[in-house]
Amino acid sequence: MNNLIIVSNTSPITSLAAVGQLDLLKQLYQRIIIPETVYQELIGANPTVPGAKEVSTFPWIETKIVANQPLVQALRQKLDPGEAAAIALAIALNADRLIIDERKGRKIAIDMGVQVIGILGVLLEAKSNGLIDRVKPIVDDLIAIAGFRISQQLYAEILQAAKESL
Repeated sequence: MNNLIIVSNTSPITSLAAVGQLDLLKQLYQRIIIPETVYQELIGANPTVPGAKEVSTFPWIETKIVANQPLVQALRQKLDPGEAAAIALAIALNADRLIIDERKGRKIAIDMGVQVIGILGVLLEAKSNGLIDRVKPIVDDLIAIAGFRISQQLYAEILQAAKESL
């Protein structure tokens, strides 16, 4: 997966960092690009959130300013600042993927022609690439530690896709 342009929203970084799996993004994609707004959401959070230190220190997480502020402002009518900036940056960079989990943000991004993947898709990709042995323990940690919300149906579908049992 070399040289892919991957943009991330805030929550995938905080959630993966919370369960000690942020490095999966580096292993899968080599680099992640975040908009300045996401960087500020991460480092400006009080109390400090998982991933804050990492986005400031890991050289493979790059921060870029979104030039198309009118698009960001239009998206802000329906989305939070980080989601709006992440979608606008993904469009500006013609990103291969946008990592975003929030349902409304995903739908808007897809409607705008952006390829999206969520944390669960990242975990399935990591397993298929031999980077993790099992998806279930990480999903369980995401739920218990990071407060990740997932329906029982989606939980079952992800485990089925990973060829793991409940």
